[in-house]
Amino acid sequence: MKVTRIYTGADNQSHFEDIEVELKDGGPGGTMSPLVPVKGVIFRENSGDYNFDWHNAPRRQYVVTLEGEVEIEIGDGTTRILGGGEILLAEDTTGQGHISRAVNGQPRKSLIIPLED
Repeated sequence: MKVTRIYTGADNQSHFEDIEVELKDGGPGGTMSPLVPVKGVIFRENSGDYNFDWHNAPRRQYVVTLEGEVEIEIGDGTTRILGGGEILLAEDTTGQGHISRAVNGQPRKSLIIPLED
């Protein structure tokens, strides 16, 4: 299963990394990853006009887009659009951070899943 990771590099800027979560045979339940300890879940809705200028992730967290899309921009100007069903692992809690903005004026629904440290 693919996860897009955003993290702070030695240059103090955010970078993207594609990671693959290893899944193993879980029997009749399908393939599964090992258990990931989390603190809880936050349900979030954004309007179709949001544009969050440079900011850091408030904590290490997964962000799962349920509906709509988000465009994320990092320090070197690279952007990625994540849509429904895509997973972001936000770990850029220091440094310049990133920009998050709405795509095509569409609202977005997502789950934020803070990780235990």
